[in-house]
Amino acid sequence: MNNRPNLLLIDDDETFCRVLSRALDKRGYEVLVAHDLAQAKTLAEAQHPEYAVVDLRIGRESGLNAIQMLTEREPGIRIVILTGYASISTAVEAIKLGAIHYLTKPAEIDDIIKAFYHDRGDAEVPVENRPMSARRAEWEHLNKVLADCGGNISAAARAMGMHRRTLQRKLAKKPSPR
Repeated sequence: MNNRPNLLLIDDDETFCRVLSRALDKRGYEVLVAHDLAQAKTLAEAQHPEYAVVDLRIGRESGLNAIQMLTEREPGIRIVILTGYASISTAVEAIKLGAIHYLTKPAEIDDIIKAFYHDRGDAEVPVENRPMSARRAEWEHLNKVLADCGGNISAAARAMGMHRRTLQRKLAKKPSPR
């Protein structure tokens, strides 16, 4: 009988999944890998994972939808969002939908595992003394509108009065950290 906890890893980057699943396996997790939401749903229904690491962007799909699907199917599942496209609005939405932590790529394996057990906030986290840059503020606004539109690029572009491709191009650029 295998008593290792099930962990569902949802990310469209196959190489990243291979490396991360190997590291998680070495640390005692039974890792299930899904490269899209349909595959994630099938695995969740069959295996009932206790933990999940979810990428925010899974191809053209939103990891926010994965959080919602997993928390509805598996109450009590511990979900960590891991993304290269971090923004305040998506972090807030991920937590509201049931994720317990939100990390940016690249993240250390030990930080990911610690995040599963991070039940309380940390009042010792330093507060930035500088306001965010105009580029970062634009990035945050674009992601907020996109989240408000349920991840629909076309609807978000219409809401902001811009062409869909312009919005896609702006979202594809990684923002500066400040």
